[in-house]
Amino acid sequence: MKEKQIKKLIQLVEESDIDVLEVSSWGRKVRITRRLSNNTSDNGSSSMANLAAHMPPPVAVVAPAPQAPPAADDDKFMAIKSPMVGTFYAAPAPDAKPYVEVGQHVEKGQVVCIVEAMKLMNEIESEVAGRVTKVNVENAQPVEFGQAIFLIDPAG
Repeated sequence: MKEKQIKKLIQLVEESDIDVLEVSSWGRKVRITRRLSNNTSDNGSSSMANLAAHMPPPVAVVAPAPQAPPAADDDKFMAIKSPMVGTFYAAPAPDAKPYVEVGQHVEKGQVVCIVEAMKLMNEIESEVAGRVTKVNVENAQPVEFGQAIFLIDPAG
């Protein structure tokens, strides 16, 4: 990521009320965190302007994205990966049946889960037909961009 892009991200954090912004691009991850100082006046009842005055600028950290080697048994399976950072939901509603379960056959284009990102519910579709062999994420847990959510056996 270029310095100009990082500066724009820092400006975005400064001008908004978000505390953490994390962006992944081309194997690099940038995380910008706004830190509040421990100095408060008026016995802890500070106004937003007072907090802003004590707030240091956001810090940008650039690190390579972690890459876990695939397990030997998982090589024959296709992964359905998260296309974004968000929260994984296995079902369309808390009391509803999951879209798919282990052992179930899925078709290409079939909705397999939802990833919520910035209050938007994004239906994730299978890119391959086959049998679901593993669900790698618990319901309502966070997922990262490119994280394998499901393993599909295309021969199944």
